[in-house]
Amino acid sequence: MDPLEIARVGAGKTLLQVRGLKKHFPIVGGLLRRQIGTVYAVDGVDFDVNSGETFALVGESGCGKTTLGRSVLRLIEPTAGQITFAGRDISHISADELRPLRRKMQIIFQDPFGSLNPRMPVSDLIGEGLLAQGMKDRKARDKKVEDSLELVGLRREYTRRYPHEFSGGQRQRIGIARALALGPDIVVCDEPVSALDVSIQSQVLNLLLDLRRDLNLTYIFISHNLSVVQYFSDRVGVMYLGRIAELGSVEQLYKDPRHPYTVALLSAIPDPNPRKRKKRLVLKGDVPSPAAPPAGCRFHTRCWLREKLGNPERCVTEEPQLRNFGGGHQTACHFAEEISADTVSSAVETQSVLETAVADPV
Repeated sequence: MDPLEIARVGAGKTLLQVRGLKKHFPIVGGLLRRQIGTVYAVDGVDFDVNSGETFALVGESGCGKTTLGRSVLRLIEPTAGQITFAGRDISHISADELRPLRRKMQIIFQDPFGSLNPRMPVSDLIGEGLLAQGMKDRKARDKKVEDSLELVGLRREYTRRYPHEFSGGQRQRIGIARALALGPDIVVCDEPVSALDVSIQSQVLNLLLDLRRDLNLTYIFISHNLSVVQYFSDRVGVMYLGRIAELGSVEQLYKDPRHPYTVALLSAIPDPNPRKRKKRLVLKGDVPSPAAPPAGCRFHTRCWLREKLGNPERCVTEEPQLRNFGGGHQTACHFAEEISADTVSSAVETQSVLETAVADPV
């Protein structure tokens, strides 16, 4: 099959399938620069992305979201695992075989200031990808660049300008235009609005939603902002220390979370009513190092549910696997059935009592 002629997968059908994906980075040290350890950035991840949907990856900084997104596109080479795109296994194909496929798999980077070469005009920033994919005719290339700019709400005459002449929001629109110029099927959006002013974020998000609808795009949306994810996404994968902790639709995860980490993240979402004081579950301690992840459940060192259940040994000795809770809702927790509104409320109240005791000792 000619990679340039891969037909679009029908809406709702699996476009991307990831199985057992790992990305480990060696730690080297000493005079001889030998490997002295390993960073398990992504450590055995499975998920599917359906055509036409937005699949979000959420979690704290350092959990492996960005590494996973770039590994899926093979911008960095995975250590192990299988990546299937539009029915084709692309895990181990050569760079020459992968090159024509890259037009179908694009990325929007987080930093609109650092992701654009300051020495290149917009015409070259967007046009170099077209040139690399074989569009040699300069006039045709310039026309495509102008059309791409217009698609993201920028004027066609901006092609001669340089990045320093634009605002942050405009630069991110140029980054979006660059990704769309090649006509991709799937776009990895790596924290696309986190570096922008709050007033601009909603404009860019609405633009991405409009483009998804108009161009039948599929997104992998990477973010740490759960409010944005709820507004923007269809399904969500919650990551912790290189693994998927919970998978499900937005409705499933936000209304019926089944992993204690997801519950804690959701409790941190601020309430829009300033008069309503929302109590939250505060996770104890820091995230363990991905170079030395805990045995058993990776979340057990900070888990409020384990503490509530009397610290069962199973959490330390046995690594939980994703279990199905129906309708595609999966979680990797041995005691997911114990999570309820009463359990969460009790844990929050216990934390409040302890905080009061520390603040006001007898």
